[in-house]
Amino acid sequence: MARRRISILGATGSIGQNTIDLIKRDLPAYEVIALTGAGNIAQLAADARVLNAQVAVTADESRLDDLRDALAGSGIAAAAGQAALSEAAARPADWVMSAIVGAAGLAPGIVALQQGATLALANKESLVCAGSLILETARQHNARLLPVDSEHSAIFQALVGEDMAAVERIVITASGGAFRDWPLDDLPNATLAQASSHPNWDMGQRITIDSASMFNKALEVIETREYFGVSPDKIEVLVHPESMIHALVGFHDGALMAHVGPPDMRHAIGYALHWPERRVLPVERLDLAAIGSLTFRAPDMARWPALRLAREVMARGGLAGAVFNAAKETALDGFIAGNLAFTAMAEIVEEVLTQMDASGGHIDASMTLDNVAAADHLARMAARDIIEKRAG
Repeated sequence: MARRRISILGATGSIGQNTIDLIKRDLPAYEVIALTGAGNIAQLAADARVLNAQVAVTADESRLDDLRDALAGSGIAAAAGQAALSEAAARPADWVMSAIVGAAGLAPGIVALQQGATLALANKESLVCAGSLILETARQHNARLLPVDSEHSAIFQALVGEDMAAVERIVITASGGAFRDWPLDDLPNATLAQASSHPNWDMGQRITIDSASMFNKALEVIETREYFGVSPDKIEVLVHPESMIHALVGFHDGALMAHVGPPDMRHAIGYALHWPERRVLPVERLDLAAIGSLTFRAPDMARWPALRLAREVMARGGLAGAVFNAAKETALDGFIAGNLAFTAMAEIVEEVLTQMDASGGHIDASMTLDNVAAADHLARMAARDIIEKRAG
């Protein structure tokens, strides 16, 4: 049997590393085409050697010599920069993991879809920024899009064999992150270290902070609308501190189908990797008697204004999602750099959305990759200007 050709875009992040963990358990079944990363050259090169990848690419052009040195004697090609990322995504592959963090993952994901590959989408920003473009590209090139976010994988699984016309609501759960039980008055003083510690999941720093601010869930609400084509009023968010139920689908007969599993991303990754089959995965088997109980509560909109902003973005339409994401990423940069308070991130995003909407033309431009990139650029500039004015 021919080996399955796979590429991993964003191989050095938490999703990429979990994907590699699964691949290494059955390495003879795969031909690894391309691995991409950013600054963690040692990890990228080590994984490329273990997987015998054809090419390893770093997004950081200044690190090309370091990558070449780390791969010396391996026969693995090294490349760097945005053009090289797209070239890696264009290499023929059967299955591509899209795990580059942020809007930077959009263009390589589109390139992979244009080759007709199955794209396992962990880069939620792609659908937030350009959902209709992603879905249309997949349709035009007979490519398949499989969700890898734990919530959207759960929805996808709960819908197997079901009629979307019978869906009454979709509930995505949120752990609540590091500050779910903090007094509201303490949130402006939250430190980077505190925001970077997740109570349940082992994830990268940026997504962990986004979990604490609920911006991650806000993106996922928009992603749910785009991927599954449901109206925003059918999408609910429920705080579920145990992170055992990842999503629920409610049908018009009153039934709720819940996906229950441990907080381990290898489940969603493995489901996408082996779809349409289910195969044995190295994840914990839940002992429900030992767990005893699961708890739920409605999200506090004063604590998590990102959820309100997501609703406003969906109501606005156009390129509002691209503006929202770009402002969020820039505000997050500001918090990580120590230039913004934790609660100021949502304030920055809201101000940029208001400013861009009033400026005319940008949000209402047609959905093309160039227009998405332009809106992204303008939103980042606006966010930086606001942050600088606050600091000054």
